[in-house]
Amino acid sequence: MTTTTTSSNPVVKALLDGTAPRPAQLAASRGVLPLPQNDLFEVLVALVGSDDAELAQNADHTLSLMDERLLESSVRSEDIPVSVLDYVSRRDGLAYGVYEGLLVNPKTPATTVEQLAKSTTKSEVLELISLNQQLLIQAPSIIDAILKNPNRSFEAERRASETKREFFEKERGVQQIASELRAQGKAAAAEFIENAEFDSSDLTSEEAIAIASMIESSDDDVDDSWLALEYLEEIYEETVEDRQLIVDQIIGEFRSEGTDLPSERISIINRIMKMGMKDRAKLAMKGDREARNILIRDPNRVIAQAVVNNPRITEQEVEKIASMRAVSEDILRQVANNRQWARHYPIVHNLARNPRTPIANVLSILSRLQLKDLAALSKNRNVSDAVRRQALRLSQARTGK
Repeated sequence: MTTTTTSSNPVVKALLDGTAPRPAQLAASRGVLPLPQNDLFEVLVALVGSDDAELAQNADHTLSLMDERLLESSVRSEDIPVSVLDYVSRRDGLAYGVYEGLLVNPKTPATTVEQLAKSTTKSEVLELISLNQQLLIQAPSIIDAILKNPNRSFEAERRASETKREFFEKERGVQQIASELRAQGKAAAAEFIENAEFDSSDLTSEEAIAIASMIESSDDDVDDSWLALEYLEEIYEETVEDRQLIVDQIIGEFRSEGTDLPSERISIINRIMKMGMKDRAKLAMKGDREARNILIRDPNRVIAQAVVNNPRITEQEVEKIASMRAVSEDILRQVANNRQWARHYPIVHNLARNPRTPIANVLSILSRLQLKDLAALSKNRNVSDAVRRQALRLSQARTGK
């Protein structure tokens, strides 16, 4: 019998290479030869696989009677040979502590853990394996072994499935989508989908492509330094219920405007508004007109502000935003203070008529309105009394009354 020897003990080497006297071999196979504990386990495991039937039978019997506390102590030791760890992984019915020791030993190879995941009948052992996410990522074959084992518990299956979905299926899906987008010449869209942090466990390929295809600007085209993306979700916490309320609110706003909402559009609104704040903010700054039209209605002012800072936003869009009553005062103030947009009369006119525009901004705008618009505003019951009175004074001053 010849085998690779881990121990430096010359007695172990002689036993394993077959040069030890027969009585010594028989004594070792019965576990009565005085050897250090780890050395004895190495010899017994090697003898189990011996061509000598007597030695193999003796060693197997000795191991079956071995005190499992000694076995647990050995498998936790970093000096234990890998052959012993591999043997233990193939033995079913041992105490939980033995398998725990095997799994926490940094010397245990991934192939040994995979073997244990395939053969164990203990659901608690499979749960223990599933807890080591780092190992599952390094050796995805262990995930498959857990999922194929009929003795897996719900928790073991859940953890293994989540790891597989998050680190393997998601990654493959993202890369595939990104490759398709690049093939269509949509580099910015591919860039977005690769860097997005939203959970794609319920994201279909069609939805992901639809969202990514909304991207018009690349990272180089936008300045998002003001956004503080890394802190965004820490500052503004959202629950699943909060996001659903936002979805319902936005759909309601579109319908109140008489906008046609086919099921496909409702689906994309749902998907966008269930993205995390970081991804919504990125989409707001880089997205197309449709994305901007949805995200300007986000009640989170940071997301709406990102829309206004989108480099592709047009004056026609800003004109519409200036008239929206669902937009926050901060956004209307930002529009009013923008010199470029302030030169566009329809924007100014809409701001003056919007009851949500801060009064200070409206009062500074009134002097730029045409006479007929001032007169109409002085009778507009939707704006504040202060705005109506000032509009009346200005219109009378211009007419000499």
